[in-house]
Amino acid sequence: MSTSTQRLGPNGKPVRPFVMPDTLSGKLKVWRFIIYRRIVQFTVLLLFLGSVHWGWSVFDKPLLVGTLSSSEFLGVIPMADPFAVLQMFFTGHVLNAEVVIGALIILGFYAILGGRTFCSWVCPINPVTDLAAWLRKRLGFGPACNLNRNTRMIVLALALVLSAITGVAAFEWISPISMLHRELIFGIGLGLTAVLGIFLFDLFIVRNGWCGHICPLGAFYSVVGRVAGLLQVHFDGPTCTHCGECAKVCPEPQVLNLKKAAATGRVEPGDCTNCGRCIPVCPEDTLHFDWRPLLKNKTQTTEATDRRAA
Repeated sequence: MSTSTQRLGPNGKPVRPFVMPDTLSGKLKVWRFIIYRRIVQFTVLLLFLGSVHWGWSVFDKPLLVGTLSSSEFLGVIPMADPFAVLQMFFTGHVLNAEVVIGALIILGFYAILGGRTFCSWVCPINPVTDLAAWLRKRLGFGPACNLNRNTRMIVLALALVLSAITGVAAFEWISPISMLHRELIFGIGLGLTAVLGIFLFDLFIVRNGWCGHICPLGAFYSVVGRVAGLLQVHFDGPTCTHCGECAKVCPEPQVLNLKKAAATGRVEPGDCTNCGRCIPVCPEDTLHFDWRPLLKNKTQTTEATDRRAA
C-alpha cells in the first residue's frame, strides 16, 4: 500500500492550495480589492460625469472638469497626466505653469501610492482588460504568441521620439485610455473600436497584453514606482510555502520573485500595480499592504533577530 506525502515548503510547512470559501461573506473577502478598485474607478468617472452633465459644484466651483489628461478640481487645483506633459515637453512647446504644477501634483500623488496604482485603480481600460483575462481563463486560451514585457519601454521611448519629431504629443493622439475616457464622459464615438481591439488582443493573443506588454503610460508609471512608491505589498518570508497561488492571479507575475521578496520584505515595486489580487488568495497570509518606511524597519528588525538567534 502506497502512502502519499504532502509537499512541504522551504519553511517546512505543508503547501496548501487556495480554496475559494463557500460562504458569500468569504467570497466577498476574497474579492474585496476587486470591489474596491471598481468603486474607485466608477467614482472617478462619476465625478467627471456629474460636473459635465449635472453641474455638480462646491461653492459655485465645478467639482471636476476636463479629462484624465488634463483637469481641474474645484476650479482651483490643476491636475495633468505627467506622461502627457512629458510628451508636450519633447515637442518643444512652452509649458505654462498651471500644466507643470498639475503634472507635479499627480506625479507626487502616485509617487506616494506607487506608480502603477493608476493602472489598476483609476485607468478606465482596466475593467476591459480584467474582463478579457477572466474570459481567457474560463475558456482556457493559451498564448498565441510571446511578447516581451519590455516592449512597453520601447513604446514609451518611441512616443517621446515621435513627439519630438512631429511636434505633437504622439501617444495622446492615439491613446485608447484617453479616447475611452472622453467618450464615456462626452459621448460614444469610434474610439470604442480601439478598446474592442485591446479586449480581443488580450482575450485571444497575449494574456494582459495591453497593460502588461504595450501601454507606454503603464511603463512610465512603472519607472515612477521604482524610484518612489511608499505603499507596497509586504512579504512575510518565513510564512511563505511557495505555493504559487499569488503568481496565478498576478497580472505582472515577474514581480513575485520570492527570493528577492524575502530579502527585502516586499514585492518588487515598479511593475507591481498594487491591485491587491495576491493578498486574499495567499493561504498563509504572507502578503499585505504596508508603507515603505515601515517595511524597512521590519526588515531591519528581522535581520537583527536572526543575528541574535545565530
